[in-house]
Amino acid sequence: MLDEIVRITAEAGGLAASRSGEDYKRWEKAPGNPVCDVDLEIDAFLREKLTALDSEAGWLSEETVDLSDRMERRRVWVVDPIDGTRDFLAGRSGWAVSVALVEDGHPIIGVLDAPHRNELWTAEAGRGARRNNIPLRVSGRTDLAGARVPSDRLSQVDSDLVAVGKPNSIALRIAMVAAGEADLAATLRWGFEWDIAAAALIATEAGAVATGALGQPLSFNTVSAEAFGVLVTTPAIHAAAVDRIRERALALM
Repeated sequence: MLDEIVRITAEAGGLAASRSGEDYKRWEKAPGNPVCDVDLEIDAFLREKLTALDSEAGWLSEETVDLSDRMERRRVWVVDPIDGTRDFLAGRSGWAVSVALVEDGHPIIGVLDAPHRNELWTAEAGRGARRNNIPLRVSGRTDLAGARVPSDRLSQVDSDLVAVGKPNSIALRIAMVAAGEADLAATLRWGFEWDIAAAALIATEAGAVATGALGQPLSFNTVSAEAFGVLVTTPAIHAAAVDRIRERALALM
């Protein structure tokens, strides 16, 4: 199953990459939420191929009208055809195709394909995580001060942290923690399950702790398909990170 999901996800990534730089339609679903017709093409491709692979699984995707019958299914495909659309539209590399297979509320397979970064990330529950078939492990950071965070700019209150390169894709920022290239990735807003399902599994299988912004457990295939924030860190700094962001997170709920 993993090999087939990897093949399909990589093919989708190649198709999206082949459209990069072309003239395609683009618009905003909501202010600040861009989309293009490539998103829809890749979504349709993935739905056809993944549904054929497991026809019993439900479907949850950023670019598909949500169907209530997914709640009646034990398994569900959770898909973002292009996570990091802003980078895709700008011709930058910080986007990825994200595919997760969720069973009983938990991701059991996660795949990210980032073709312009030459990165293929995979994870299977209980079997570890890999990038380009190389096993991943989080860093050994034990102090929050000095932790590397994918960010364009850090606020004054976080000046003791270290900003590192930030792809637009939240999935790739989470994966950076899995690879030991960052120590903490966080968002302090309501977001959707398709943004994080695959990456959360990759991170936890590499030894990270992945929760909501307040430290709450993540669950998938929920009625709203939303989660309040995400916080992914090395194990030793997670509690300190929750304490650091709690007040800001509560103010945004």
